[in-house]
Amino acid sequence: MRSVDRTGAAVSVSPAREVWRESLGVAIATSAYGISFGALAVASGLDVWQTCVLSLLMFTGGSQFAFIGVLGAGGIAALPSAIASAVLLGVRNIAYGMRMSPIIGEGFWRRAGAAQITIDESTAVAISQPAPSLSRLGFWITGLGVFVGWNLTTLAGALLGDVLGDPRSWGLDAAAAAAFLALLWPRLKQRQAIVVGVAAAVVAAALTPVLMPGLPVLVAAVVAIVVGWFNWLGRNDIAPADEVLSCDALSDRRETK
Repeated sequence: MRSVDRTGAAVSVSPAREVWRESLGVAIATSAYGISFGALAVASGLDVWQTCVLSLLMFTGGSQFAFIGVLGAGGIAALPSAIASAVLLGVRNIAYGMRMSPIIGEGFWRRAGAAQITIDESTAVAISQPAPSLSRLGFWITGLGVFVGWNLTTLAGALLGDVLGDPRSWGLDAAAAAAFLALLWPRLKQRQAIVVGVAAAVVAAALTPVLMPGLPVLVAAVVAIVVGWFNWLGRNDIAPADEVLSCDALSDRRETK
């Protein structure tokens, strides 16, 4: 890999150094959200220690925001819905674990440690690397960096919660929605995903006035299950591989004539 110095000359950069740079950049940017989570968690009724333990043990941003969002809206009565919403969002980490398993390698303690830091960011950095060794390096640096940074900023946000006052006055209440949109947006590449997102949003919005907090999200999830089960609009917009190959072969024949 090459970069350019101040004089415009090309400078060789080792692949490992580039992975370090990318991983630390992702870790720092992601950790910043921990401040908003800590402040929102305290505003939702958790104390500082409960907030920190939640980040240490759950450690999956979307699930954490979902948990405190439902808990803050419905109080202790909404705790089952809050747990269900968090679990529902955390299911995606199972798919990440299956994808990362061959990269992590064998060993109980290695896999146990990797399971705790298998998140969106560590997986994304790992699978973007061209070699298995770089993927492994990116996974561990990003995962550990986000874990340490997220928990430190969570503590800071929880301690500053009382000083900051109402999180809504600072716009921190929008952090959860922004995080969910960040997870959703890259997936809106096919008609089926777009239809699921729009339909789920309509269902959740329609049921919010009549159901207790947390339940509209769970009911909206049924939309994705139904659409996936019947594979509505599931045809890929990209032609099958064999069809593409046959078209390429036909084009090559025409060029050689």
